[in-house]
Amino acid sequence: ELFNVIHQLHTEFLEPVCHQLFELYRSGESRLQRFTLQFLPELIWCYLNIISCRDLQSSGCIEALLLGIYNLEIVTKDGQNKVLSFTIPSLSKPSVFHEPSSIGSVALTEAALSQHGLTRVVYSGPHAQRETFTAQNRFEVLSVLLHCYNSALSFMPSASLQSLCHLCSRADLSVRQHYFMQKTGTADLY
Repeated sequence: ELFNVIHQLHTEFLEPVCHQLFELYRSGESRLQRFTLQFLPELIWCYLNIISCRDLQSSGCIEALLLGIYNLEIVTKDGQNKVLSFTIPSLSKPSVFHEPSSIGSVALTEAALSQHGLTRVVYSGPHAQRETFTAQNRFEVLSVLLHCYNSALSFMPSASLQSLCHLCSRADLSVRQHYFMQKTGTADLY
C-alpha cells in the first residue's frame, strides 16, 4: 500500500513513488491529481516529522513532491499567478451548522451587513514560486497544499480522510507537547 511506502521513509520505493505521484499530478487530469492528493496528509506529516527530527537527508523526494504540487497550483495553465478568494459565510443566514436566531446580537450585525450587500471576502495570493522550504515559507506552502486537498475533500477515500485526522491530531499533540516542554522544562505531557 502506498500509504505504508510513504510512512516508512527509508524504503527504496519512496523516491520512485514520489516521482510518479508528481508526474500524475502534473498531467493535469483531475482524476490523477485527486489520486495524488489523497496522499497529501501523510506526505505533509512525514515532511513535518522529518524536519522536527532534523533528518533532512530523508526529506528530499517528499519535499520535491510537495513543492512541485505547490508550484503547479499557484499559477494558471498559461503561467499567470492565481489569487484565491474566500467568502466568509454570513451568520445571518441559516446553514446546516446554525440558526440565525440562536446567535443573538451577532446575527444583528451580520444581518445589517447583508442588507447593505457587504460580505467579507479574504484573498490569498499571488504566491511566489518556491524552490526550497524555509522556516519563512513553510506555512504558506503547506496552507496552499491543504487548500488543494480541501477542495477535493469529497473525492477522498476513507484511508486519506483517516490520514488527515491523524495529521491533525499528531500536529495538535506535537504543539501541545512543545508548549508543555517550554512551560515546565520537561517532555512528559501525560
